[in-house]
Amino acid sequence: MTETERKPTTTDAGVPAPSDEHSLTVGPSGPIVLQDHYLVQKMAQFNRERVPERVVHANGGGAYGFFETTEDVSELTKAVMFQPGRRTEMFARFSTVAGETGTPDTWRDPRGFALKFYTEHGNYDMVGNNTPIFFVRDSQKFQDFIHSQKRRADNHLRDNNMQWDFWTLSPESAHMVTWLMGDRGIPKTWRHMNGYSSHTYSWENAGGERHWVKYHFKTDLGVQHLTQEEADQLAGEDPDVHQRDLHTSIAAGNAPSWTLYMQVMPFADAAGYRFNPFDLTKVWPHGDYPLIKVGRMVLDRNVTNYFAEVEQAAFEPANMIPGIGPSPDKMLLGRLFSYPDTHRYRIGPNYLQLPVNRPRGEVHSYNRDGAMRYENMPDPTYAPNSFGGPRAMPELYGGVEVSWFVEGGELMRAPYALHAEDDDFGQANAMVNKAMDEGARDRLVHNIVGHVLNGVREPVLSRVFDYWHNVDKVIGDRVEQGVRSGAAAPTTVTGA
Repeated sequence: MTETERKPTTTDAGVPAPSDEHSLTVGPSGPIVLQDHYLVQKMAQFNRERVPERVVHANGGGAYGFFETTEDVSELTKAVMFQPGRRTEMFARFSTVAGETGTPDTWRDPRGFALKFYTEHGNYDMVGNNTPIFFVRDSQKFQDFIHSQKRRADNHLRDNNMQWDFWTLSPESAHMVTWLMGDRGIPKTWRHMNGYSSHTYSWENAGGERHWVKYHFKTDLGVQHLTQEEADQLAGEDPDVHQRDLHTSIAAGNAPSWTLYMQVMPFADAAGYRFNPFDLTKVWPHGDYPLIKVGRMVLDRNVTNYFAEVEQAAFEPANMIPGIGPSPDKMLLGRLFSYPDTHRYRIGPNYLQLPVNRPRGEVHSYNRDGAMRYENMPDPTYAPNSFGGPRAMPELYGGVEVSWFVEGGELMRAPYALHAEDDDFGQANAMVNKAMDEGARDRLVHNIVGHVLNGVREPVLSRVFDYWHNVDKVIGDRVEQGVRSGAAAPTTVTGA
């Protein structure tokens, strides 16, 4: 390109820039003057290049694709994206939970599996994980859990002792910690892991019939994992290995895909089920509620600007379209507020006008103004009005959003009402003895011992032994013996 063919540098307003090299000064050696608007703009913009990173799920990557409903589940939900043959454009973001931006992709940590579907009835967002369960069952404990997995306040270092202190004082975590310390704690790539809604949602069909549901996105490549040693090596060689793998795979035409299956529980079953079906630390046995195939998710297009499309992507479980609703899951109900609130803080009150978050259908909202808003609805900007402005249409929901009847009525702070088989360690024991073979149990013990040897001390250490004895006596004995003998090398201190 010749000099005459080059385009001029401009300000962000498109005004030609006066210089790429020199500030406006009083003489060649004098002070810089305030009216050097181009320098001020460059400095001010540079100072704001980074929005505050996510408190959780800070490190991740994403891609665009589509979801296609291949089966007929219209008798279960009237949601437009789940009607037979419907194809919906979407965006997915994968992440680690506890680490900051730039931490290794291969730390032992749950993986976020957040999905945004651009439907004709607006965005439908799902903030899932690669695990069907979680560490706690009440959103009151979520902030404390995350603080226990983050850096210490005094020396700014990660602390396995702090993690195990929280886990052993919160026995509901046992199922999730068993999952995390097992083979699935470190996926080989994002393409080789499943995704789950984890939470229970409700579906309603056109006739008003309701069901409780859980989402299972099964990778079509098959689930594959890394050992702790493989993960530690990759963390040093290529800390961005998962992000690189997703991008290069899509660029090469190897679009990853997942098949969606649902577990469906009749609405009336929940009250008398043998354990609380809304408890996020539990799975529904497939023998009780088998998987039903629904459709297929494909990621086939990379982002072109990481900051604009991945860093500013905002997922919020409160975005539910007609035919889909929440459940009494106390973690989900807390997240309905938490996610949009953090987006307003992190990227501004008008984050839904950013291209990656913007609904594909028309938006008719009476919300207005605020920082960075570039589109307002014309007058009238209030409801009700006499001038033809939009109106709420409860008929799209069948008169009311998907809901449930609540008995009692008195406000209280209490755990879930007990069901016959509610307990904190039973499903963790089943995972150890029914889902794992002997090799997997060996690796589980190895991973636990290595993690505990990296800084866990009394009185937490004794509680760790009790914790695993409650999961399974043999595993507990092996963990205690391994730690006391120092049989395994400490593992990398991880985000979770």
